[in-house]
Amino acid sequence: MNKKILIIEDHDAIRENIVEVLQMAKYTVLEADNGKTGVEMALKHLPDIILCDIMMPELDGYGVLYMLNKYTETSAIPFIFLTAKADHNDLRKGMEMGADDYLTKPFDDIELLNAIDVRLRKKAVLQLQHQNTADEFKVLVAKTDGLAEFARIIEGHKSREFKKKEVVYYEADHSKGLYLIIRGQVKTIKLSQDGRELMTGMYTTGSYVGINAMLNSSTYTDTATAVEDSTLCLIPLHELEKVIDLYPEVARKFIHLLSNDNRKKEEQLLQLAYDSVRKKMAGAILRLYHQQIIKSDFFSIAREDLAAMACMASETVSRTLSDFRAEKLIERDGINITVLDLERLAKMKN
Repeated sequence: MNKKILIIEDHDAIRENIVEVLQMAKYTVLEADNGKTGVEMALKHLPDIILCDIMMPELDGYGVLYMLNKYTETSAIPFIFLTAKADHNDLRKGMEMGADDYLTKPFDDIELLNAIDVRLRKKAVLQLQHQNTADEFKVLVAKTDGLAEFARIIEGHKSREFKKKEVVYYEADHSKGLYLIIRGQVKTIKLSQDGRELMTGMYTTGSYVGINAMLNSSTYTDTATAVEDSTLCLIPLHELEKVIDLYPEVARKFIHLLSNDNRKKEEQLLQLAYDSVRKKMAGAILRLYHQQIIKSDFFSIAREDLAAMACMASETVSRTLSDFRAEKLIERDGINITVLDLERLAKMKN
C-alpha cells in the first residue's frame, strides 16, 4: 500500500512541484493550500507524513502543528516544516512543539525524498518497538482478565515522541494519567530551594512514570524529563480508574510497583544521608545497572545527571570517577561508563 503524504503549502508553484515529485516516487499525495484546510484533511485522511509551510495566511505552520498535536489520531504523524528561512529561534520553536524535521527552501528532489524516507523508516521502527512492548506486556498479564484489559487500553493509545531534555510533566502539575515508556529514558528530579537538583528516579523502556500521582489522584511530586529522544504512551486517568475499580488485580500490580519504587527511594535517601562519597557513587552506578537502563556493562549518563542522582557536586563526581577508573572499577569515555568490576562496586556500596 502506497504511503499517503499531505502537503500544506499556499504557494501554488511550490506545492505543484512537490506533488509532481512525490507522485513520480509512487506516493499517494494529498494537498491543501492553507493551514485550516490542511488540518481538516489530516483529520479526515490520517496521512503517513505531513509536509507543511510555516508562513501561511489564516493558520500558519505553527498553528497547524499545535492543532494536530491536540488530537490523538494525528499527534504521532511525522511532521516536516518547509521554510524559506532557517533562523535558529524558528527552528527551536518548531522542534520544541514536536516537529520532526525542517527543509529549507529551495531544496532539491533528493533532499525532499531523503527527508521523507528517513521519517517514514523511523516511524516504522517505532511502531514495531511499540508493538513489541505491547506484546511483551500481554504475555505477562494474559492470565488475568483485568490486566489483559489494561493491556488492551495501552494498545488503544498512540505514543508521543519527546525530544532529549523535553519535559514530560512538571512538579505540581495535576496528573493526567500514567506514562508508559515505549522507548528511551526518562529521569525524575526535585529542585531544592537553592536550585540544586536531586534525581528521584531514572526509568527506561517498559517502565511506568507517574504511578504515585496516578494512585493518589494528586499532583506530580517531581519533574519528569526525557534523558534522550524517547517515546511515551499516556494512559488517561479516567480509563485507569475504571479498570482499577473493576479489577482489583490491576490495583495490586500498581501498589506493588509503587511499593518497590518507594523502597528504592528510601534506600537512596539513607545512602545520601550517611554514606561516604565513594559509597554514594558506587550506589548510583549500581542503581543504573540494576534498573536495567543498560543491556550490558556499558551505559551513558551526563555528569550533571550522575551528580543529581548521587547528590554530589559535579566536580566531586569527576574526581570520584577518576579514582574508580584508576582502581579499574570502571572505564570512562566522556559520558560513557563501562563497569569493569561489578562485584567490587557492590562490596564498596555495602
